Amino acid sequence: MGNLFNAEDNNSIQERINKLTADSKPLWGKMNVAQMLAHLQPTMLVSFGELELKGGLMGFLFGKMAKKKIVTEEPFKRNIPTLKQFKVVPGDFETEKSKLLSYVNRFKTEGPKIFTTKPHPFFGKLTVEEWNMLQWKHLDHHLRQFGV
Repeated sequence: MGNLFNAEDNNSIQERINKLTADSKPLWGKMNVAQMLAHLQPTMLVSFGELELKGGLMGFLFGKMAKKKIVTEEPFKRNIPTLKQFKVVPGDFETEKSKLLSYVNRFKTEGPKIFTTKPHPFFGKLTVEEWNMLQWKHLDHHLRQFGV
């Protein structure tokens, strides 16, 4: 499992993002490459505390149980449903790619203080290590989805 605060791991993720082209096709799922790049951004903004989402009843009831299954070394499975809050309308490919790269770079430049201390809207309270793992796994999942 990579660590977005580690310069080598962070650079590796950025290199994978840079291998994407506007014509990259998914190996699974319904998103096109610009949608995928745009989809990754609000999840990062939530972790930075720059986008607030209200927790719902499902998170209250099942969030802690789901956290135990999700916050592990195991990669995300294919075709996991996307929360409606993260179904976004993308701009053009280059704009979305540039925004995502800037967010990924913030991990390296700002360090662990980048994460919010507010609870995750579904999983509840997360440590820095758990936030980092979730962000790494989410990036890796979608980059694998597009073959990079």
